[in-house]
Amino acid sequence: MARVLLLIPSRTYRTHDFMTAASRLDVDVVVGSEHRPALGGLMEGRHLRLDFDNIGGSVERIVAFAQTRPLAAVVAVDDAGTLLAAAAAQALGLPHNPVDAVEAARDKARMRQRFADAGLLTPRFTTAAIDTDPQTVAATVDYPCVVKPLDLSGSQGVVKVDDAASFPSVFARVAAIVAACRRNGTGRSLLIEDFIAGEEVAVEALLRGGELEVLAIFDKPDPLNGPFFEETIYVTPSRLSQERQAQVRETTARAARALGLTDGPIHAELRLNGRGIWMLEVAARSIGGLCSRTLRFGSGISLEELILRHAAGLPTASHQRERAAAGVMMLPIPTRGKLRAVEGQREAQQVPGVDGLVITIPPGEPLVPLPEGDRYLGFMFARAGSPQAVEAALRQAHAQLRVVTDG
Repeated sequence: MARVLLLIPSRTYRTHDFMTAASRLDVDVVVGSEHRPALGGLMEGRHLRLDFDNIGGSVERIVAFAQTRPLAAVVAVDDAGTLLAAAAAQALGLPHNPVDAVEAARDKARMRQRFADAGLLTPRFTTAAIDTDPQTVAATVDYPCVVKPLDLSGSQGVVKVDDAASFPSVFARVAAIVAACRRNGTGRSLLIEDFIAGEEVAVEALLRGGELEVLAIFDKPDPLNGPFFEETIYVTPSRLSQERQAQVRETTARAARALGLTDGPIHAELRLNGRGIWMLEVAARSIGGLCSRTLRFGSGISLEELILRHAAGLPTASHQRERAAAGVMMLPIPTRGKLRAVEGQREAQQVPGVDGLVITIPPGEPLVPLPEGDRYLGFMFARAGSPQAVEAALRQAHAQLRVVTDG
């Protein structure tokens, strides 16, 4: 039986889906995380306590573990584990992305530079330390522009600036978000880049020996024009023309090569306008949150099962996505406060086409909207005969929800 180390950070949404996928396979799972699991003896020999920020020390622990319990693969379920997964797999001689490529994928400035060097359309950019005088930077950039952290995800800290007069206050706000995350190195600087207008799409894909296999292209029908960039609806299959979809696939493949990524899942973000296909980002992991639940392949297998089969070298079924259109709405947090309840859930789930609703923040927890916040209220899913019907179902169901807060 193949043994797979799953790197599962404590704040991920994805533990259940990956563990469920593993239970369907002939795979022995070892969980690597920051905390010892509550299951105690039931996880004996199947848990490895790791510090995701201490790559060297954690690689040593993984290698020592593998000496008596050999591993077939090391799989990161979220951004936090991608660098450790690459370094550990390299040390063990397992298939992996080059460490340098993963480092570039996690640093937006290095990513931008590699895209530009490869001749891809990508926003012009500069960087500035968080303690830089923002007035000085304001005079050197074009507007509109976007200020963002180098290494955060989920649109946290991403803010559009329309003019030089607004720049200092936005810069200070994003700098405060980065400082509050207590990150070191690249995380102590900000990226300032041109704002690119246009439609946005996401690509979910697998790399095998450097060859890209696109699993799905998601449309994002809500305009993402700032000042914040809270993503809401993803719908697949894409409504783009076949020619445009082919260009998206080609651009994503070029971007993966530019970074040097070669193995495993990737999640990419692109913008389309009259000038062409703009490469925004490529992450060396699969789609975040619970969004993967929109995807079913072959005889109903999940994206997580597909990833684990690939990593462990197991036979893979058809990768053809199901015929039905599918979509997810990442439920936005409308305002600050302590969550009391989300009313209207029953009514939302009765909307034709809606096939799932998960509220991920429990009552009593604080709600923090973007750009300071780093999570969504929850996720809602729909399936229907067309992308248009999926989108309509999600919007209708979302209109039934009422978020009740205390202050």
